[in-house]
Amino acid sequence: MNSSLPTEMRASVLHAAKDVRLETRALPAVEAGQVLVKIAAVGVCGSDVHYFHEGRIGSFIVDAPMILGHESAGTIVAVGAGVAADRIGERVSIEPQRACRRCEQCKRGRYNLCPDMEFYATPPIDGAFAEYAVIEADYAFAIPDTMSFEAAALCEPLSVGIWSNQKAGVGPGSSVLIAGAGPIGIIIAQVARAFGATSIIVSDPVAERREVALRFGATEVIDPIDQDIASLNLGVDAFIDASGAEPAIRAGIFAVAPAGSVVLVGMGADDQRLPVSRIQNLELNVTGVFRYANTWPLAIELASTGAVDLDDLVTSRFDLDGVTEALAAATHPETLKVIVAPGAGTR
Repeated sequence: MNSSLPTEMRASVLHAAKDVRLETRALPAVEAGQVLVKIAAVGVCGSDVHYFHEGRIGSFIVDAPMILGHESAGTIVAVGAGVAADRIGERVSIEPQRACRRCEQCKRGRYNLCPDMEFYATPPIDGAFAEYAVIEADYAFAIPDTMSFEAAALCEPLSVGIWSNQKAGVGPGSSVLIAGAGPIGIIIAQVARAFGATSIIVSDPVAERREVALRFGATEVIDPIDQDIASLNLGVDAFIDASGAEPAIRAGIFAVAPAGSVVLVGMGADDQRLPVSRIQNLELNVTGVFRYANTWPLAIELASTGAVDLDDLVTSRFDLDGVTEALAAATHPETLKVIVAPGAGTR
């Protein structure tokens, strides 16, 4: 370990639902094949908000103190054995995963489905609402000097947008319906545009969010309260749900053309009713999204070239002292992305 580094760091730690504490922790040890990153920016994700309010997401339960935050970027300040020392000083975007690399899913390239995955801010793995974090060296991706740390952190939700569009088969000339104009829905729309989709329809009941969708790539917006999407005969090639709401999912399935794709991204109820006869009769391809795999190089390319705009998604910023406020801000309808800057604030 670099002798000039501190031995301790500040971290925002979730102890239980609605109980976040700013603490001093030992600097993480850097194992072989890992790098230590001084965190510059962390995006607040819906999962962070869920853990804060509920203390759990499905079967993932916070039963011991845990650092939240998985959308992160920063600068490598130390390396473990086997990692080139010249990586110190490198600006990186972090893919916040550690797969086993040995199981059947990993060997088939589906490492996001690794049963032994260690993922930032998923119990019991600590995340990045801290001054420093460790990650496997090959999951720390170098970014151009022209790319902001905030955009680099948001390569994580951008990867969800990439994976969703890839699963939906979106390409040049595609038509796609996206339910939900929150942060992920807006990113999915931007990726669809970057992939060449020519009809990008976004539905959301909030007028302000529909206006944002139009700014970020939607060719058309729909208020699902005023219009019955299921009866519009949209006939899109793909429907991507970023809402998790059962009515939106059901309506979206009726908007898909025969042999089209349905991709479920939003977090909703564990069990929902789907129009199975519609799925069978039109041979729709229905799938879910669980994180992503092999998306970071493309994410950095899309963001750094301006094909996808991440910087303008940031609507508010907080330091480690303000993580509770940041989690609250993330629930506001006008919010797109909230950033926590662990290096800001006072010691």
